[in-house]
Amino acid sequence: MHFETKEDTDSSIAEAFAAVTDFESFERSAIRRGVEVHRNGDGSTAPEDLSWDVVFVFRGSERKMRLEILEYDAPNVVVFSAIGSGMMGELRVDLMALSSQRTRMTVRLDLRPKTLAARLLVQSLKLARNKLNRKFRKRVAEFALLIEERQAQIA
Repeated sequence: MHFETKEDTDSSIAEAFAAVTDFESFERSAIRRGVEVHRNGDGSTAPEDLSWDVVFVFRGSERKMRLEILEYDAPNVVVFSAIGSGMMGELRVDLMALSSQRTRMTVRLDLRPKTLAARLLVQSLKLARNKLNRKFRKRVAEFALLIEERQAQIA
């Protein structure tokens, strides 16, 4: 299953990349939503060494996943992989500078089931594809606005 959206933001590519790689903020946000997060590594040597073990409840079942950084090319791209609960996923965020203060963010999410139970889950998600696409686009748009708001507070 594949989701993809593009969003432009009124911030420099460096500011957008800093927001995309603000891992502490994402960890706090996940914990507020009831996700158990355990960070492996401190990222002081290289961001590629960071990984997270997460546990959350989705559709009534507890899911365990390991998130890792596959690619980290500042300030252009960051790629995460998620493995667990019979499912594999990849989240790719590409940033492209349109001008000194305008950046295009392309976010792609690919989910691949590895077990029969995961295939059934993905199949049920496909039935709600339009609704999920709208939610995905909305969340990415909200994140782009958040980047702009952070920049306005700093300026």
